[in-house]
Amino acid sequence: MISLRQHAISLVAVFLALALGLFLGSGFVGDRVNSVTGTSRDRIGDLEKQRDQLNEQVNAANSFDAAVAPRLIDGALKGQSVLVVTAPNAADADVDAVKESISTAGGRFSGQIAMTDALVADQNAEQLRTIVDQTIPPGATLRSELTDSGGRIGDLLGALVLHRDGQAAASGGDIRLGLQALREGGFIGYADSAISPADLVVVVTGDALGEDSGAQGALTGRMAAAMAARGQGGVLVGRTGSATGGSPLAVVRSDPALGNAVSTVDNVDQQTGRITTVLALAQEADGRTGGYGTGPGARAITVGAEPGPAASAG
Repeated sequence: MISLRQHAISLVAVFLALALGLFLGSGFVGDRVNSVTGTSRDRIGDLEKQRDQLNEQVNAANSFDAAVAPRLIDGALKGQSVLVVTAPNAADADVDAVKESISTAGGRFSGQIAMTDALVADQNAEQLRTIVDQTIPPGATLRSELTDSGGRIGDLLGALVLHRDGQAAASGGDIRLGLQALREGGFIGYADSAISPADLVVVVTGDALGEDSGAQGALTGRMAAAMAARGQGGVLVGRTGSATGGSPLAVVRSDPALGNAVSTVDNVDQQTGRITTVLALAQEADGRTGGYGTGPGARAITVGAEPGPAASAG
């Protein structure tokens, strides 16, 4: 029977072969097509056929992942409740797929909170600071070292709706008042009476951020890490290519303190990434954190595919 690690390694090989085929077919050979004989044109045709075959293999691999996903994640989140937080650039299809995966894994969906453009742009930092300071639930204190907007709102949201080690989250009234204050300030969105205390959090982002994104990546990454620390753990996920530049995943992976607080998955738009998201959430509940996917800073393609001590030593 194929193990998850063997399947992950085979997927990497397929993607590498596909990339090589695209490079040869559209670049190195394509630049010379007008100055060489028909034999080179035939070679281009051969490479295009190889590319098409590799595409078919990738599609088959995705179909295989979709078929085996329910068995791979069945029961992985049994007894766990998960809150979903979305960045403004999160794709609806990814969010829906993550929620479906949580349900398939036996987890309970605790609701969805949407970060707004006003929050990630940090346009009203002073207003946000005031709201945060005024809505700290009774008996709770925010960590003094978290002075940035992302860290403070993440710490507050975590104190409101996440719990760990058997400790209850804030009371129902405090949760409603705190979330309502943030929503009225234009910083978050959510459906009324649809948020309940959770054990774990998954923060869904989208593609890589542009050069004009400013500190949006840092705010989202720090928010995710602060929230995860308040509960049993959390996972920050993005689409293929989302671990580059100043994106939230890149920020977390470049800072050991953040990377030890929240797991990352950089290919949630692929079935493999959705499987990994669930497995990473389950691992977080056991106190272990990792970075997964195919982008910069990933330690392995998925949970359980990390190199063993012998492989690492080589």
